[in-house]
Amino acid sequence: MSVPIFEARNIRKTYGNYTALNDVSIKVEKGSVFGLLGPNGAGKTSLIRIINQITAPDEGHVFFNGETLKPEHVSRIGYMPEERGLYKKMQVGEQCMYLAQLKGLDSATARKKLRNWFEKFEIQGWWNKKVEELSKGMAQKVQFIVTVLHEPELLIFDEPFTGFDPVNANLIRDEILELSRNGSTIIFSTHRMETVEELCDSIALINKSQKILDGKVADIRKQFRTQTYRMEFIGNMLSFTNALWTGAELLERKQVDNHCSVTLRLTGNNTVNNLFAAVMPSCEIVSFNEVIPSMSEIFIRTVQPNNQ
Repeated sequence: MSVPIFEARNIRKTYGNYTALNDVSIKVEKGSVFGLLGPNGAGKTSLIRIINQITAPDEGHVFFNGETLKPEHVSRIGYMPEERGLYKKMQVGEQCMYLAQLKGLDSATARKKLRNWFEKFEIQGWWNKKVEELSKGMAQKVQFIVTVLHEPELLIFDEPFTGFDPVNANLIRDEILELSRNGSTIIFSTHRMETVEELCDSIALINKSQKILDGKVADIRKQFRTQTYRMEFIGNMLSFTNALWTGAELLERKQVDNHCSVTLRLTGNNTVNNLFAAVMPSCEIVSFNEVIPSMSEIFIRTVQPNNQ
């Protein structure tokens, strides 16, 4: 089994009497897109700050590529915070050159790479503008460029789509997917569950300082399945519901002429085969699909279990 690019074991972090992380362990596999999820104040930012060595854990161990996390590993990590981290009075080009050289790029290489990225994002005209002249979305584009410019092994994006219109959000999404295809490992910290569905291979959900759920997205969705199905059929709705009897709970129904659709949940030990056997004499089945919970529904059910 391959060594994960990042691993946290039994991390505990406190600030005075406040516990930010309590015995949190996660693994991020190389080449994966990993979602770090949780409500505000859950502990996500504290974990990100530990990865970037801004702070250190009070207890536990942190590893990068199988080695204990060291200061030199910072150059192999790229981090784009949700808050803009740019100097407002500096010119965009000057700032990008400065940050690129902090990441170890020489001046000529940095200028060449920046030119390519500026052309790709069609922002050549921003080079001599001051950061304070940029909109939030424009500043986020610049932040994205300086985050990925040195081609780090691990990229951490904290709410990367904040401030973007749909067109530019798709642009950044496509670039992130391209980075992943080229071998970068990516950690997302996000509240946008549609981003998780679309981009992430695996997730960890942190709530009130503790990890309460983790694993591959597909496996987690199956874990939360509820025996709920959506069926379309041709026939009579009354005959169909009579045929169901007590084998299933009818959640939604709709009929237009003789074309019907229903959402239902199997009850007791009834199976899909039992359902088909019961209703097929009364209708012609057109389609049948399991309704698997979305990550948004799973997030709400896990974080707010009493609101079911």
